[in-house]
Amino acid sequence: MKIFSLVLMLALLAGCARGPRIDTSHPSVNHDSRVQFVILHYTSTGLESSLQLLTHGEVSSHYLIGDAPPTIYRLVDESRRAWHAGESEWEGRTWLNASSIGIELVNEGYEETPNGRVWYPYSEAQIDALIVLLKDIVKRHNLEPRHILAHSDIAPPRKLDPGPLFPWKRLADAGLGVWPDAHAVAQQQALFALKLPSISWFQQELMSLGYATPQTGVLDAATRHVLAAFQLHYRPTRFDGEPDAQTAALLLTLNRQLKPGLGHVPIS
Repeated sequence: MKIFSLVLMLALLAGCARGPRIDTSHPSVNHDSRVQFVILHYTSTGLESSLQLLTHGEVSSHYLIGDAPPTIYRLVDESRRAWHAGESEWEGRTWLNASSIGIELVNEGYEETPNGRVWYPYSEAQIDALIVLLKDIVKRHNLEPRHILAHSDIAPPRKLDPGPLFPWKRLADAGLGVWPDAHAVAQQQALFALKLPSISWFQQELMSLGYATPQTGVLDAATRHVLAAFQLHYRPTRFDGEPDAQTAALLLTLNRQLKPGLGHVPIS
């Protein structure tokens, strides 16, 4: 009897050590991907140093796209959080590392010269590789193409990447983003040239588009940073943070395309 009791007790203890069985036969239909955004960056350095930094430094990204040849490196599994966005915000969501996939492109960024800042271009092959990768990510995670963003979009005071030579329109033409209709922009720009909207209007339209923007009615430094980030994405030939007729027309057109009924003409 003592031997039987001992065997029974050991069996019970072994069962407790294993813990309860997890039943996976009732999966819920109420879920979606944790990935809501894709954030694009440049590395500011070459391939070897980029790989070293992103694998053994203090930052990381899910993918790195090299150049010559344009190899795609997967550095962090998409189910894991990479450290690429830092302090960031879009559409009211903050610290976007937890809800985004980060893609770094090997690109030196810019160089300061006696004649001013010179930006490094992206190769056609590198952008081709990026488009293939983005199409796969968007399909698998059921992402809205408008949620493919620049690091400068989500962190205007701190970041300029992927810079003014990044071909956003080419991505939009491939179904990987949104681009303002040129005819609508020209019409609105002519109207805004007659009377520029208030700073409050610019702040409201920027916030409606997704940018973290002060709502003070004052053209302060923070608002200039956000305006410059918007211009860097949609008018990279001049991103000085100054509110002007073309910037207003771009803002209004984009908001009308993305959210019909929200983009509004200011009342005189």
